[in-house]
This record gives sequence, structure tokens and C-alpha cells, in this order.
Amino acid sequence: MNRYPAWKYAIIVFALLIGALYTLPNFYGEAPAVQVSAAKPTFKVDAATLTRVQEALKSAGVDADLVTLEGTSVKARFLTTDTQLKAKDAIQKALIPDPSNAGYVVALNLLSRSPAWLGALHSAPMYLGLDLRGGVHFMLQVDMAAALSKKVESLSGDLRTSLREKNVRHSGISRSGQTIELRFREAAAADAAKALLQDQFTDLQVVASVEGDETKLAATIKPEAARRIQDQALKQNITTLHNRINELGVAEPVIQQQGSDRIVVQLPGVQDTAKAKDILGRTATLELRMVDDSSEATAALTGAGAVPFGDERFLERDGRAVIVKKQVILSGDSLTDAQPGFDSQNQQPKVDLTVDAKGGRIMRDVSRENLKKRMAIVLFEKGKGEVLTAPVIQGELGNRFQISGSMTVVEASDLALLLRAGSLAAPMEIIEERTIGPSLGAENIAKGFNSVTWGFLAVTLFMCLYYMLFGVFSSVALAVNLLLLVSVLSMLQATLTLPGMAAMALVLGMAIDSNVLINERVREELRGGASAQAAIHAGYDRAWATILDSNVTTMIAGMALLAFGSGPVRGFAVVHVLGILTSMFSSVFFSRGLVNLWYGRQKKLKTVSIGTVWTPPTGNAVMDKSV
Repeated sequence: MNRYPAWKYAIIVFALLIGALYTLPNFYGEAPAVQVSAAKPTFKVDAATLTRVQEALKSAGVDADLVTLEGTSVKARFLTTDTQLKAKDAIQKALIPDPSNAGYVVALNLLSRSPAWLGALHSAPMYLGLDLRGGVHFMLQVDMAAALSKKVESLSGDLRTSLREKNVRHSGISRSGQTIELRFREAAAADAAKALLQDQFTDLQVVASVEGDETKLAATIKPEAARRIQDQALKQNITTLHNRINELGVAEPVIQQQGSDRIVVQLPGVQDTAKAKDILGRTATLELRMVDDSSEATAALTGAGAVPFGDERFLERDGRAVIVKKQVILSGDSLTDAQPGFDSQNQQPKVDLTVDAKGGRIMRDVSRENLKKRMAIVLFEKGKGEVLTAPVIQGELGNRFQISGSMTVVEASDLALLLRAGSLAAPMEIIEERTIGPSLGAENIAKGFNSVTWGFLAVTLFMCLYYMLFGVFSSVALAVNLLLLVSVLSMLQATLTLPGMAAMALVLGMAIDSNVLINERVREELRGGASAQAAIHAGYDRAWATILDSNVTTMIAGMALLAFGSGPVRGFAVVHVLGILTSMFSSVFFSRGLVNLWYGRQKKLKTVSIGTVWTPPTGNAVMDKSV
């Protein structure tokens, strides 16, 4: 009646082993570390960089616990923070001789001390939030006026192209602030342009006026369209920040919207505010422009003349100068995808680009008019422009086209990654910054750990005194629940915050509630005259429906917090929901396995150790107290 088959015990043993394996990395703690990443696309972090870092540490007499190349960054771990700071200074001197033109980002970080064999099993510790781990917090203000100006600039270019396609003659198109002004000498042309604006440019509202012998149309963005553009700019900036920071190796950053024009960025584990700004400064803007191949531009390249009006001078990745036109053909926000590959004809590395419908239309027109001419892809970082590549237009382009030329497989992959990361829809500035030190984070961890520990001990003591051996079983099940919860959080690489630790303490009370229901149900069966084995069987079976109902209703509340909450509320909800799931396994399935293992093979069981079984005044005492 109360025996588990072998396969059920195999499930329990397997769950315990997996739980222990994925919980183990959390006990190793974190080591002070220095992380080296590329600050520019022209700089690579590879095995040669790893060697330079090791040589710099050796020459400075700094002993590193471990120096590894992980992805696109070199990470050096140390035993103490003092050694970490010395190592940072030594690496900076070796890799960044000119601080005004830094090619690398050398940042302080915190990395796990867990051994390599755990890493090989993909067993990693939980991510800790900013309040537990320390790190930097920024609030960024998005320049919404610049986003609208950028949109107006794009619309004015599209409008110019559409008027040309419809053969509508105008006296000039100019932009004044966020207003596009069109002038016409003929009233019929003005009417045709107004009809075109109302038909194809629905985001613009048009006001007509007469100035002398000309008709002027003033087009401005509608208020509802302006709000949509600003919202899209904010979301695009958030996506771009995610891409850039993730590619730089910052673990579990928090990037979220606050209000209508602000973005909060939290980088746990990064202790150096200045270097964190450098990481944020990597956010770049991409633009496609035509290369000026006129005689004046050629003379400017040789130093025989000045840069022509309407042009700008940039450097290519190999250091050669290029004169490009100021007019932007396409910006990075029109790019939808970029993937590396190989040309089917010559098997040379290439990058396949995909743009949206409007971008495809622009590329068809521009490529048709500029065959055999060069088009430059310019990357702007921290106000400085750099030509990533300037390929020759070989044919008419559309929504999908490729960039090929003298580049390696690695360069093609890096270029695709850079293009795919996107561009900022609007500039941003840091309006608030603060640093949370690791010592404060350690204090928060200690307080949270103490709250969970003392809560666990108090519950365990009560259960053991009140339910005797069944209380011991319940306490072991509670410990297993805590083990499984931590392991699941580690497997999911969830971020644990102070609210999450509060939820963990709350889950302990909720998990033991299921065992209280089971134990009381067993007592009721004993009071009703059932045998010990029958009471155990009926107690678990009949308590299950109540346990399921209570957990489902609590789960609904947790899912609501998870769906509609954000920040600390969401962190609380994640631990809360996972804790309910693990408690249903440990409180019912695991604890019954322990009871069955202890009592199940005793055929003539007469008493169980479940504390005092109280009977009604008129009833018969089934059992006074079993010990």
C-alpha cells in the first residue's frame, strides 16, 4: 500500500543529483576580475590580445588566478581587489598607450570562481542583481527632438524622390526645424504635391499659403505620428543597447524604459563607472553615403585641395582616407538583417544585407543612378565617423543586396554583427549615475541569507517538535525544495535580487504548509480509527486535492505579477512561481517517498511518530503519542 516502485526512487535520486550539481557553483563565490573588450570595430580581441595581457601582468609582477579568452573578451581573475586594481593599471598601460584614442575597454568586473569541470557541464551560478552584486546604474535621457528631426530629414528625402517620380515640378524643398517647406510657381503643381502628401505621407499635415507669385506648402508631423515616432525611437535605442552590451560580455544587464523618454541601464558586477560609460559609448549610428570620386575630392585626398563643399573626410579600416558626401542615403534603422556568407561565384566572404520596403525603394533608385560608383558604410561612434567598407555598386540593388570584397571570414562575420546590432534612433545623454559597491552587495547577500536560514531553522524546529518524525520528514523535504529552487534558478540563469530572496523566504512557509495539510490529514485518519498504514495512504491521497487547489490559486497570483510587474516585482514573481512548482514536488512526491521508505515495509505497523493525536471527548483514543 505504501511502497514506491524503484523508478520513482530513481526519479528522486536523479532530481537530487541534478539539484546538487547545479546548486554547487553558487557556493564558490565571485573573484575580482579585469575584463578586456574591443572599443572599436577595427580592434580585435583574440589569442594575441590574451598573450599581451599575460605579458603585461608578468612584467608588472601581478599574479593572476586565471586568464582566459572567453568569446570576444579576455578575462583575468585575481584573489584580492588590490591585485585587481594593480592588474587593471598594468593592462591599461600595455594596451592603451593613448587614452584619448582607446582601442580597448579595460573594466573591473566580478566573475564566478566555480571550477572548469562545472562550466563544462554548463553548470553556472545564478546571476545576482545590482542590489546583491554591486555594479553601476545609469539613467539615460533620449533626445526626442533629435528623433523627430531625423524623421523629418528622412521624410524630406522621400518627398523629393516621390515628386520626381510623379514629375511634379517645384521651386525648392527646404527644412526649417521640424517643418518641411515646398515652393511651387504653378498652382496645379502645388495641388498635385498636396494630393501626393495626403495620399503617401499620412504622417504629415499640410498647410498651404501664398507668398508673392509662389505657393508654399508647410508640412509638419502630426501629433499622434510624433508620439509614435518617439515611442519607436525609445524602443529601438533599448534594443540597440541590449545588442551592444551583450556583445561586450556584460552578464545579465538590466535595460528598461522609465517614463516616456528615459532608459535605465544597470550593469551588475561592473565597478568602474568610467569604463561602464565607455561600454555605453560603443552604441553607434550607421549611415550609407556615396563616395565622391570627383576631381576636387581626389585632389583633397592627395592634399592638393580642400574637402569640397557638401563632403566629409573619413578614414577606412586600413587607414586610407575617403571623401564621402554628407547626404545620407540610408540609415541603420532601415536595416532589418545582416548575415555573413560566401559568394556563390568566387567563394569569397560576403555580407548579405536586408532592408525594409522604403529602404529597398531608395536603394533601387540610388543604385540605378550610380552604377560602378562606390557607396560607403560609415559608422559613427562617440561623434567620430569611420568607413567600415566602401564597395562598388555592381548592379541595381533592392531589399536584399550583398557587400563583398577583400575581407576575411572573420571580418565578414564581425561586419555583419556590427551592422545587425543596429543604430541609435536618437542620441542620449547620462543624467544620473551611481555605483553600488561590492561590500554593500555582500552585506545585502548576508542579510538575505540570514533571513532564509533563520526562517528555515524556525520552521524546522516547529515541525520537529509538533510532528515528531513526520516533522523531520517535512523538514528534509523543505531542504530539498530549497535545493531544487536554487538549482532551477541557476539552470535558467535567472537574476536573483533582494525581492527574490524575500520570495525565497516566503516560499519556505508556503512549502511547509503542504506538509502541514498532509500531517493533519494523517492525524484525522488515525483519530477516525484507521490503521497506521491506511492513515498514511489516505492522508497523502486526500490532502493532494487541497494542496493542488491552494497552489494553483497562488500560482495565478504569481503569474499575474510576472505578466504585469517589472523590475523588483518581476524578480519576486519569478522566485515565487518557481518555488510553488518545486514545493509541489518536494512536499508531496519526495516526502511521501521518505515516509514509504521508513514505514512502507513494516507489515504490522501499529504506531507512527506524528506527535500527539487529539481525540474528541466522546471518542476513543487511537494513539496518545508516538515517539
